[in-house]
Amino acid sequence: MAEKPVPIPDEISAPFFDGARQGRLMLQHCSACDSWSFPVRERCPHCFAARLEWRQASGRGSLYTFTIMHQVMNPGFASAVPYNIAQIDLEEGVRMTSNIVGISNEALRIGMKLQVVFEDASKNVSLPKFRPAG
Repeated sequence: MAEKPVPIPDEISAPFFDGARQGRLMLQHCSACDSWSFPVRERCPHCFAARLEWRQASGRGSLYTFTIMHQVMNPGFASAVPYNIAQIDLEEGVRMTSNIVGISNEALRIGMKLQVVFEDASKNVSLPKFRPAG
């Protein structure tokens, strides 16, 4: 059976993945304009300053949109079909793509409140997923 592909952290993304392994959702924050950013980048997308620092995010957000994947595009995901691919609006003002866990795909609702959880993708990489907020 094929395995799911696992992200390979690099120098710029390492703090995100280090945080995830520790159960913390880390995002970049610009000290020049006080804005959060995601995905990982070298300069602030709002003011273009190279003053991005890593900070722990709340891990709370709401479901912006989602789709249900029925087609096997990668053999590593064959056993997971059907699964959801969701966009989550985080409290910090950024949108993250992930999966919603702990709820059936049929019960997903736009706007539902979510909380981050972490899933081990390998012995060295954990990924943020989201579940309904309790």
